[in-house]
Amino acid sequence: MANSGDGKKSGGEGQVTEITPRTEDFSRWYTDVIRRAELADYSPVKGCMVIRPYGYAIWELIQQGLDRRIKATGHVNAYFPLLIPQSLLTKEADHVAGFAPQVAWVTRGGTEELEEPLAIRPTSEAIIGTMYAKWIQSWRDLPVLINQWANIVRWEKVTRLFLRTTEFLWQEGHTAHETAEEAEEETLKILGLYKEFVETELAMPVIAGRKSDSEKFAGASRTYSIEALMGDGRALQAATSHNLGQNFAKAFGIQFQARDKSLQHIWGTSWGITTRLIGGVIMMHGDDNGLVFPPRIAPHQVVIVPIPRGNWRETVLPHAKAIFDDLTAQGVRVMLDDRDAYTPGWKFAEWELRGVPVRLEIGPKDIEKGQVMLARRDTREKLSASREGLAARIVDLLAEIQRSLFDRAVTFREEHTSEAASYDEFKQILEGRPGFVIAPWCGSAECENQIKADTQATLRNLPLEDSAGGVCVRCGQPGVARAHFAKAY
Repeated sequence: MANSGDGKKSGGEGQVTEITPRTEDFSRWYTDVIRRAELADYSPVKGCMVIRPYGYAIWELIQQGLDRRIKATGHVNAYFPLLIPQSLLTKEADHVAGFAPQVAWVTRGGTEELEEPLAIRPTSEAIIGTMYAKWIQSWRDLPVLINQWANIVRWEKVTRLFLRTTEFLWQEGHTAHETAEEAEEETLKILGLYKEFVETELAMPVIAGRKSDSEKFAGASRTYSIEALMGDGRALQAATSHNLGQNFAKAFGIQFQARDKSLQHIWGTSWGITTRLIGGVIMMHGDDNGLVFPPRIAPHQVVIVPIPRGNWRETVLPHAKAIFDDLTAQGVRVMLDDRDAYTPGWKFAEWELRGVPVRLEIGPKDIEKGQVMLARRDTREKLSASREGLAARIVDLLAEIQRSLFDRAVTFREEHTSEAASYDEFKQILEGRPGFVIAPWCGSAECENQIKADTQATLRNLPLEDSAGGVCVRCGQPGVARAHFAKAY
């Protein structure tokens, strides 16, 4: 792993040597730690980022864990074109209106002007819907359960590494069903899959619910989301699952002969998770010393640091390599840092900054005692461990750290969730301690918009179960649901 070198403290295009304390400036801390830990960097293309190998390794682990789950539910992967003809994108009116400000266009191929402009996909409903119209003829062809891993372009005016960039990576599922009930079942099944994945792999507790009409996906009948609370008390939309109804089916002519011989439109869904999850992991678990990775998505779960004393390459290093082999055999992702150019102290600080869950130190005295020293990244606790049964002990420790990080995040969310009975109380809470605020809402866009204007808080989602009761926190009319509000990314 290369040294970051000298350069600016933070913010600019130079390299980062120091990290702004998280408690001093959360936004600056976030950018500093990403660049100093070499997860990503700004690119010459405005609004775009370069995901560096250490950052991309996290995305690969997210891909692998999620891809297994998607395939286990019967979905298969495919790939569709990056470029979408303008005539296709504009077929669904609400859809094109929702994405119009963010669409990037290709108008020239080589030296020739194109007869029809091509959009660089902001999402793939249009191109996939067009293909489904060709492929689906009968109820026997249903359901169609396809996912793709791809890049997306949405023109952004403000860049935030991983959170908001013009180009980003994601998976997008697109399914076609025979009935409305099947489509709704699929939408909620994927929402549940996302919740289980994010909580299990990323140690990120989330609240699942339905978006308000003003927050739903352009062209969808209903949008569901999972919402997480970051370390600064702001919410992050971690994933969405959309019930498209028959809107896109009618726009793109996706019809099938039903069991009763009638001609009907399919019922569709679409759903996705993006690289912003990496930003969520950083903001939820990180601290003033840098990254804190849940073991399941840590590029290196353990780093071994041999302590150089005397002819350590002949005495200490063979023991370190033996431990490396034992851990690797147990399926642990382990890094042996035997570089001569850096002191153990520098390595300790460096791997702590990079969020490695467990650091293992071994020196001559440890070898004499038949032990090693272990340091937990989440608590910074140090403990000795016997060489006997060490690999199994570390596997258990990694599982313990994973649980601990999840429990800690749940506690943080509970401590930063409030209920408001009046609008004055609602506004006062959002002026002070940020977090989720639960309050009854009447269902009107007018109240939702006024709340946003008064507090900068948005309605994150509505509970899946019936939660009607009380009166709207803003207007006093009967409430249709007890909604989660928060300031958000």
